[in-house]
Amino acid sequence: MSTTIISSIKQYVPQWIINTFFHLPKAIIANIRYGFPAREIKVVGITGTKGKTTTSHLIYHILKENKKRTILISTIAAKFGTKEIDTGFHVTTPDPFALQKLLRQAVRQGYEYAVLEVTSSGLDQYRVWGIPFEIGVLTNITPDHIDYHKTMTAYTNAKGKLLQVAKYAVINNQYRDNQELNRLLDHSKPLVYFDGGKSALEANQNAATTVATLLNISGKVAKKLLNTFPGVAGRFETVYDKDFQVVIDFAHTPESLQVALTVLRARVKNKGKLIALFGSAGLRDPGRRRMGEVAAKYSDFFIITADDPRTETVENISNEIAGYAKKAGAKQFSGSISKSVKLPPHRYTCIPDRQTGINTAINLANKGDVIGLFGKGHEQSMCYGTTEQPWSEHNAVKKALEHRFK
Repeated sequence: MSTTIISSIKQYVPQWIINTFFHLPKAIIANIRYGFPAREIKVVGITGTKGKTTTSHLIYHILKENKKRTILISTIAAKFGTKEIDTGFHVTTPDPFALQKLLRQAVRQGYEYAVLEVTSSGLDQYRVWGIPFEIGVLTNITPDHIDYHKTMTAYTNAKGKLLQVAKYAVINNQYRDNQELNRLLDHSKPLVYFDGGKSALEANQNAATTVATLLNISGKVAKKLLNTFPGVAGRFETVYDKDFQVVIDFAHTPESLQVALTVLRARVKNKGKLIALFGSAGLRDPGRRRMGEVAAKYSDFFIITADDPRTETVENISNEIAGYAKKAGAKQFSGSISKSVKLPPHRYTCIPDRQTGINTAINLANKGDVIGLFGKGHEQSMCYGTTEQPWSEHNAVKKALEHRFK
């Protein structure tokens, strides 16, 4: 049965029916097929709207540096020691068969711990069914994926499933009094709260050190190891830093873009500009397109471009983003764009081709400027229609720099 036919059928079938009669049996069979491997290894699961990838990598780093044999399964890849295994396009929590196979492989190779990044859709679709999590971590909950979950209550319920099945629930202290979340928690088992801190990174670090202490690693040692953390590819990664800076980040919601632009603003030197480039994924939460409003307020110049348009058109998505930008006071710049042109503040342009957009941003940069490229991060493909086409933000930057300095 073709993907198109399956997608057409899904439009008319409630998600809970698909979950109950397709995803759940699939997860049960996968566990039986691989012998419930998660029962033989301690699994730490991390969920949340933001911070999942960074927190999971921080925990993995702390455990590995403490000589704990640990694997990591995240948005970036599955890590077994020095080996990396691609988990697929746009995938955070793998398919149950792929996941259970990885866990069985880890058990066979003598690993003690598995750190697993867990999405709300992965929880809702039973992809982690059968895993008795040692620790479940909740970084935060802010509006996202409403296209799938429909309501914030359903979204919160999905996130809460991880905390319900975990031996220890580790929760951002900012949600201690969240009534919806508290309704889901089993207050008869350990609930451990960590300080949300003053920034997303601080929250992620505090979550990681809290997990480390629960796994009998001293907080002092864990905090010291934070200083040796190499960072995560495509997550606030500075890829060029000479006369101007270029930063690649995965920010793809209004909230995460605001945080990123606020941090980048502090890096702008002298009379430099803060230049942003981003789009919004097709067939995903349309609320993400409010990024146009955020960019209008927090950047000097921004380029609206492609970001996995899928079966929508880049032009239509860009127009929606631009609509939010205009409401926030930004104006479209229609003149010639180059580093010699004096750009008025709070201007934007639409460039459908992402490589051309990145070329334009880098050609525009002057000394002291900071360029933030958002939405693609580490990903290795761009989805047009139903086809995944090769894409690398890092390669795109390399081409743009070569073009500028050739």
